[in-house]
Amino acid sequence: MTGSTTQEQAPPDEGRGRVPLIVTEDPELLDDLLRLCAAAGVTEPEVHHGVPPARGSWEDAPLILVGDDAARRVRGAPRRRGLVLVGHDQDDGSVWRLAVEIGADHVLRLPDAERWLVDRIADATEGAGRPALTVGVIGGRGGAGASTLACALAVGAARSGGRSLLVDGDPLGGGLDVLFGGERAEGLRWPDFAASRGRVGAGALEASLPELHALRLLSWDRGDAVVVPPEAMRAVLAAARRRGGTVVVDLPRRVDEGVAEALAQLDIGLLVVPAELRAVAAARRVAAAVGMVMGDLRVVVRGPGAGGLDEETVAGLLGLPLAGAVPWEPGLAVAQVKGDPPGGNARGPLARFSAAFWERAVSGSAGVAGAVAGGAAS
Repeated sequence: MTGSTTQEQAPPDEGRGRVPLIVTEDPELLDDLLRLCAAAGVTEPEVHHGVPPARGSWEDAPLILVGDDAARRVRGAPRRRGLVLVGHDQDDGSVWRLAVEIGADHVLRLPDAERWLVDRIADATEGAGRPALTVGVIGGRGGAGASTLACALAVGAARSGGRSLLVDGDPLGGGLDVLFGGERAEGLRWPDFAASRGRVGAGALEASLPELHALRLLSWDRGDAVVVPPEAMRAVLAAARRRGGTVVVDLPRRVDEGVAEALAQLDIGLLVVPAELRAVAAARRVAAAVGMVMGDLRVVVRGPGAGGLDEETVAGLLGLPLAGAVPWEPGLAVAQVKGDPPGGNARGPLARFSAAFWERAVSGSAGVAGAVAGGAAS
């Protein structure tokens, strides 16, 4: 059972980086609250039997969980938002009067409200700032260079000093960690998240992934798993978005349930199409499938093509906005052997395209497509 005594919520940035405060003397309730905090990625909440003696603990905690056994002991504390009254007794009618007396935002009964409370703890401790700008990259046909562009975009975002996460959403792509020379890097891979349900802690996700070239990478191992369950994709991408910065997702051309979940969380989709007539024909089918799930799909043209098509013609044939043109970049295979990822050469076409794309996309300008197209050609 859950209930609310007020509609007010804490400001988005309140409590960022701090831990919840638990006030209770009930050992069973304390065990439950500690377990739920751990599920939300908080291993050491502050615990007291009453109002903390230290000045600031009560006022500054991002969330206060008051056991119904301790409600009377906090009646004189300063009123504030982010206070939740928690207990086990489903039939205790006095709890609502106590909630009003202490100014609680919500009244929760466990175990019914456990999932809601885990989400609330995670929201409060992670903060609720601006979500990550999330971009998906999809090949219009096989070998179009979508994985290469996805890596370059993530590298470009990291080069600018922001938080960057690259997600390998294609289980049959061979693993993006190979492109980074990070096959042996320590950290979790997709199979470790296959059973994820509900909520994944944003901070815990970031800390668990390999760090390569100043970005975090969620890739595949060398096992036999070839499917991301939709629940896992939803939980992982939601956590990645809550962490802020930028998220780049490399996606396969097929749209299964897991890919559909990823598409639903994208802000921008980039369809990579070589400047060839057969590639355009193949990309049209991909665009039709992807367009059923997401609205903002743009085309990136790789060239030059053998058929004399320019980028405007390719975009016109597909009926999609043009996000830019990227020439084929020589030396990528040699750079990979040396451990340099796509986009690692700051003066190369991939890096220039990435810099122009992020500059316009992060600024929120309405003219992203045209500006990126011009920046990539310069």
